[in-house]
Amino acid sequence: METKAIIAALAALAQESRLSTFRLLVQTGPQGLAASKIAEHLDVAPSSLSFHLKELSHAGLVTSRQEGRFVIYSANFETMNGVLTYLTDNCCGGASCMPAGANSCMLGKAET
Repeated sequence: METKAIIAALAALAQESRLSTFRLLVQTGPQGLAASKIAEHLDVAPSSLSFHLKELSHAGLVTSRQEGRFVIYSANFETMNGVLTYLTDNCCGGASCMPAGANSCMLGKAET
């Protein structure tokens, strides 16, 4: 991914409602959720949610599709994985890292 796309994605996620929305869509999986269900889950006003979904969409983090009279939103896993790959590229100087959630790299450290 290009640096501008990474910055756009991170900027879009740097807001509580958008981060919560994106995390909910990631947890939901590819089937996604209707905007009304997202608003219900997060207790966000529909007009506010519409703005946040637009920002996430412009950053390439969510996709939408029409199903009948509903618009279904899904996390864009390709973009999400691109951001994660960019952030972790050459993690720990190329040395093997501890499992996800660990606080430090194993770079030259003996296991205890």
